[in-house]
Amino acid sequence: MAVTPPVQGAATSKSIALVVNGERRELTVASRQTLAELLREDLRLTGTKVGCNRAECGSCTVLMGGRPVFACTVLAVEAAGQTVETVEGLEAANGLHALQAAFIEHDAVQCGICIPGMLMSVKALLDRTLTPSEQDVREAIAGNLCRCGTYPNTLKATMAAALALRAGARGGAR
Repeated sequence: MAVTPPVQGAATSKSIALVVNGERRELTVASRQTLAELLREDLRLTGTKVGCNRAECGSCTVLMGGRPVFACTVLAVEAAGQTVETVEGLEAANGLHALQAAFIEHDAVQCGICIPGMLMSVKALLDRTLTPSEQDVREAIAGNLCRCGTYPNTLKATMAAALALRAGARGGAR
């Protein structure tokens, strides 16, 4: 029996399992589907923004295995077996995560396009250390572009969130 070769350029699919915001998910994904597309279209987690779709703006930043990644350039199949955290996963059962509260308090939220990526980038930093330097924060958000220019407020908010988390404020450093 002859095997028909796949049509060149045709999309293939693969079944994957991953953990998203603490919930195990099993899905069938196209081989060319990005993690951002999987999150937004298949799982309806639209907090992950796609600003440039080429890893230049950082608005699609999520945590994969605890590390910040640009979801627009990670293939969904690469997330198989991984733990993924999106901005929707930040909110604690008792309210906003300390980062979310600090971003609001310090007016680091303007148009909102960059905020999910900024939050996830600094979340990764605070998961590593609750005593970051201002330079640590600057480096953590270096891949995130904010068209409104709220970088100074993002810096203040992150430092305030670190202080709140050290003091055991709600939201915890999960």
